Amino acid sequence: MIRALVALAVVVFAALVVFFVGYAKLYRIPSAAMEPTLRCSAEPRCSGKTDDRVLAIRLRWPFRNVKRGDLVAFHTPPRADAACGSSGVFVKRVIVLPGETFAERKGVVYVNGKPLAERYVKLRDRGTWSRRRVPGSSYFLLGDARSQSCDSRFFGPVPRRDLIARVVATYWPPTRLSIR
Repeated sequence: MIRALVALAVVVFAALVVFFVGYAKLYRIPSAAMEPTLRCSAEPRCSGKTDDRVLAIRLRWPFRNVKRGDLVAFHTPPRADAACGSSGVFVKRVIVLPGETFAERKGVVYVNGKPLAERYVKLRDRGTWSRRRVPGSSYFLLGDARSQSCDSRFFGPVPRRDLIARVVATYWPPTRLSIR
């Protein structure tokens, strides 16, 4: 009986190691760009007492499908450093898929000519962009706090190859525990 429990513990431990090394990524949210969906604590515009920490699953088989509304971690395009004053890995929401058209009028995003219902957006900017098409195999990513987010509006669509992982859960702080 003890051997069976030890064997089970070894198998579970090995499976967790393979999962976290091969598929899982952990990220801390340092800015107010995704407020209130993901909270931070460092800036005056942040609403959290601590930065949210999220679990993301790498975009490899079988987790490779990306849908509108997904939160994703990605490597920023080269223009992000000049446009945003920072670069590296950002977390934003997928708004427009490859090949779709988008526009914004007074803070409302239109995808393929239809207004996008975005319950998660609390802070809209009042911006207007003319209609554009997202290139094939690229995504248009925006922060939920639009007026505080440096996103695809500033650095352009993000190629699929730069997407790293899909956010699947908030694990810290414990009061914010949630699965997406």
